Amino acid sequence: MSPATPQNPNGLKDDALLASSPDPILAEGVDEEVVEPNRRVFTGWQFLLFATLAIAYSSFHLISLNVYPMETWSFRIVHIAGALILGYGLFAGARFAEDHQTASPAWFKWASYALLVPAAYTLAQVFLMQQTINGGAMRIDAAVETLHYGYPLMATTAAAIVLSWFYRQTRHRFNPADLVLMICALASAGYLLMAFNTSMRMSTGTSFAPPGISWAAIAGSLLILELTRRVAGLALVIISAVFLGYVFVGPYLPGFLGYPGLSLQRFFSQVYTDAGILGPTTAVSSTYIILFIIFAAFLQASKVGDYFVNFAFAAAGRARGGPAKVSIFASGLMGMINGTSAGNVVSTGSLTIPLMKKVGYPARSAGAIEAAASTGGQIMPPIMGAGAFIMAEVTGIPYTDIAIAAVIPAILYFASIYFMVDFEAARKGMRGMRKDEIPLFSKLIKQAYLFAPIIILIVALFMGYSVIRAGTLATASAAVVSWISPNKMGVTAILKALQLAGTMAIQIIAVCACAGLIVGVISLTGVGARFSSLLLGLAGVSQLLALVFAMLISILLGMGMPTTAAYAVAASVVAPGLINIGIEPLIAHFFVFYFAVVSAITPPVALASYAAAGISGDNPMGTSVASFKIGLAAFIVPFMFFYSPAMLMEGSALQIMRVGITAMLGIILLSGMVQAWFFGPVNVLKRVIMLIGALCMIYGGIYTDIAGLAIGAGLVMIQRKQFGGGKHTDKMQAPAS
Repeated sequence: MSPATPQNPNGLKDDALLASSPDPILAEGVDEEVVEPNRRVFTGWQFLLFATLAIAYSSFHLISLNVYPMETWSFRIVHIAGALILGYGLFAGARFAEDHQTASPAWFKWASYALLVPAAYTLAQVFLMQQTINGGAMRIDAAVETLHYGYPLMATTAAAIVLSWFYRQTRHRFNPADLVLMICALASAGYLLMAFNTSMRMSTGTSFAPPGISWAAIAGSLLILELTRRVAGLALVIISAVFLGYVFVGPYLPGFLGYPGLSLQRFFSQVYTDAGILGPTTAVSSTYIILFIIFAAFLQASKVGDYFVNFAFAAAGRARGGPAKVSIFASGLMGMINGTSAGNVVSTGSLTIPLMKKVGYPARSAGAIEAAASTGGQIMPPIMGAGAFIMAEVTGIPYTDIAIAAVIPAILYFASIYFMVDFEAARKGMRGMRKDEIPLFSKLIKQAYLFAPIIILIVALFMGYSVIRAGTLATASAAVVSWISPNKMGVTAILKALQLAGTMAIQIIAVCACAGLIVGVISLTGVGARFSSLLLGLAGVSQLLALVFAMLISILLGMGMPTTAAYAVAASVVAPGLINIGIEPLIAHFFVFYFAVVSAITPPVALASYAAAGISGDNPMGTSVASFKIGLAAFIVPFMFFYSPAMLMEGSALQIMRVGITAMLGIILLSGMVQAWFFGPVNVLKRVIMLIGALCMIYGGIYTDIAGLAIGAGLVMIQRKQFGGGKHTDKMQAPAS
């Protein structure tokens, strides 16, 4: 799930073989697990150990969610601790050594082993304190907690983190410094489990809170930040550090940024509760997200991803610019399996990008199309991105309502990319793929039963089943359906799927916990409320100005961050302000969610575009600018929510139909304007007219719709008369053979 390039990109035969082979192009290996650059690849007993831990972690969630539920806070603490232990075991803190000669000197190893002593001591103290509580004591002596637990835990955690930054080993070797961090994660979680299951839980956030809670929370926060750095990069860690710094610097800041202040103990005794790290983001990652990751892992284990991509080839491969249109369909389908835009790029782009280049697309366009299409997978119902589950948790709106509301915007987004691609293909005279180059549709349609798990998920949700029950049924059905497919899932394959799910979950859980830390700062300092008052002041001047400001903040928060974290932070900072200026909660949250998603293709930091550039071989910044252009409609659609709530299925059936149809026509005009093509080439004047017509229909008012339709109809008649129905092909290139 990480935005990393796989160790061995797969899915495409050799280019020379492609040019000469009469066999159809078949997607192979799309479902193969992506191995991030800093992921360890174990063998022997180490592989068995961590595979068993990953299987146990996934199984724990399935059992807890469906059979034996745990107390809420305890469940979430175990959820985070398990991800920390797995994460530090699988992901290295420094780049790997090429061989034993370039590995770190021996004293790094001995220093790491030395840190095991205080780490084990703090863990032992947790057991001793638990025995004291079991013996009838109401609380532990504060001096004991600080001297024998807090100081050793903090010193050991900090030292092991710093040591892991410089400790280089070969890819298959385990780092003892990370073993120290795994023990520290156990010690931190163990104390919190002990404290939060006694009356000490009620003292959090007060001066009566035992110091051990603060020490455990500080160590736990450091561990979360370090794991986030390893699996998601520095962007989210830096933003978290800025927010944490605000807790202690805020009282000295002027204007609306100032607040009365919180002491170190009061803040950290409360931030590792449901006001922060154990709050909405972890609530979602420990239930809906982990469950759908398991569902996605079962789909991958049964090779459904290969089928999705082959189905897209059969359905769209022969259209002009065929591979580009395949990437649109495939990315929409794969968005239900991959939880990140960049992950979607890696899984489908390794196949579609080289093929787009083969039929005539420049490397930059090929990468940009894949990045824009893959980003759309985050907003495609029924599963959408993990952020949609957080939206349901924060707003209290049922997930089914959110999925229904997302239908028209998702269609508009993919339609925009489709017509961008189609008009570019027409302008450049690009061909589709030959019939003998693509899989037979008649053969693939016989395996349409592989869509059954997704259909079961949709039906179960709309029959009123809970998201957890529907997801569990869909997961079970993925295994059952595989029994009639060529890739039957036996016991080994099911265990492999559970192992894959445990590994895939690490990034999103770390990101959600880290986002929870930021949410905790926002809620405990009250900065979100003060930001809301700022937006309210801007709305007094212009609501449009307030929306533009909210858009910029949401995109800025999302640059370099996974969608889930970007939305979680924006939902705490920006969405309340939009609600306060009179915007409906669903519209406000969809507004910031959309911009959190499209930040993946927004320069200068565009993770999906960077991943695509890595495959296409083009300049990352150039690819991000091109993908921004192709996904332009996504920056307009959220404003359509505000001016036409019917876009989110709010209103009568007639209103929804009118707004949906006119918005679609407006998107087509907008695509034609960007690509300078509409039944033939268009000059500058016509492009300006097309933009006016597009904006009129996108606005959604009855009179603007009529004006836009009139402009569109006039352009169609002029272009068809001039170019005879689009047969003119200015600047035609010779079709690629």
